Order: sequence, then structure tokens, then C-alpha cells
Amino acid sequence: MGNVATTALAPVAHDLSLWSLFLMADWVVKGVMISLLLASIWVWAIILEKTVSIGRARRAADRFEDSFWSGGSLEELHGREGENPSHPLASVFGAGMREWKRSAGRALTSDLAVTGLKERVDRAMQVAIAREMERMERWMVFLATVGSAAPFIGLFGTVWGIMNSFSAIAGMQNTSLAVVAPGIAEALFATAIGLIAAIPATIAYNKLATDLARFAGRMEAFAAEFGAILSRQSEAAAEAPRRAAE
Repeated sequence: MGNVATTALAPVAHDLSLWSLFLMADWVVKGVMISLLLASIWVWAIILEKTVSIGRARRAADRFEDSFWSGGSLEELHGREGENPSHPLASVFGAGMREWKRSAGRALTSDLAVTGLKERVDRAMQVAIAREMERMERWMVFLATVGSAAPFIGLFGTVWGIMNSFSAIAGMQNTSLAVVAPGIAEALFATAIGLIAAIPATIAYNKLATDLARFAGRMEAFAAEFGAILSRQSEAAAEAPRRAAE
């Protein structure tokens, strides 16, 4: 009899492994966990893709700027890079060159015409910058959303799981730690998964947003310098007939 009583009073063994916690969870909590895990996988896919693409764009921009400032012909560079751009900086250069070639064929007989050409070239390059940045910033909103919302989604799963656990405890009329712990653990597991998804998303968003802002500034600076070069060439072209007439 003593052995039987001891066995009856012994705490029930519970498997608290992560897989068991998932299997024991309520279907709502399971749905939350699965959603957060899928979001975490997609977050890491975005992080890898953005890291590779930004690094590739930087290296291509370095090579392009070396060619641009080497003193070679802008026409040859446009034919080689600007007609079929393979990276953002070449797209900005190509947009500026196309607008300049389209308008420079007309006679520039006044300062007003030169100013109008400069404005059109600048506008074309700004449009190209906006288009390239929109492409490069794709899925950044998803990172921000996961970083801010995932902890609350996990918390919802935790609250739901704890409510179910307390309901089960009330029905069993047993508040021992051995009975309470498994339900609380599986509920808190949802919050843990939410943090696993949110923390990398938040860190990556801040890092990638900074890198993208720097690259956008680089394109803005290039557009300003290139616009100044084209403006000087336009002014020189407009001034040549006047000097010839004198």
C-alpha cells in the first residue's frame, strides 16, 4: 500500500521539449506559432537577398564611378553602360544622358534654354533615383512590420494559451506546479517565437535602411555632379555661336 500511495502522489512527468510544447498547444496557439515561424524564415530570406543585392550594387557603383571619372568619353560610357543599365547608378546616368541628348540637339540660344535643359536632366535623374530606390527597398516594409508586430502576435498566442491553461486547471481543481507548468510553458513558447522573428527583423531593418539611405545619398551626389557637368557643356555649346558672331 505504501508503494501505491507514493506512486499516486508522485508528480506526473511531462515532456517539455519544444516539439512537445508545440504539439500540446491549442490550435489557435499552433496557428500563431506556425505564422511566426514562416515570417521568421521569410525575414531571413529578405535579409540575405538585401545584403547580397546592396553589396553587389556598391561594387558595381565603384566600378562605374572609376570609369566615369577616368576622363573617357561620356558617349562611349553611355553606349556601354547607360543603354542597358545593370545597376542603379548606371540607370541614373543613362536617364540623364538620354534627356540631355534628346534636348541638346536643339539650338541653345539663351540662358533660359540652358536652364530648362538642366531642369529636365535633373528631373529625369531624380525619377530614375526614385524608381531604383523603390526597387531596392522592396520588402523593407515587411521587415518593419514583423519587427513591430511579431512580439504582439506572440503575446496574443501566450494570452490565449494561458487562458486555456487556467480553464483546464479550474476543471481539474489542482493547482500544483506539475499541472500548471506545461500549459504555461507552451503558452510562453509563442512569445519566444515572436521574439525570434522580431529581433532579427528589427536589427536587419535598421541596418539595411541605413545602407539604403547611404546608397541613395551616393546616387543623389552623383546626379548633382553629373548634372553640373552637363550644364557646363550646355552653357559652352550655347556660348560658342555668340563668340563666333562677335
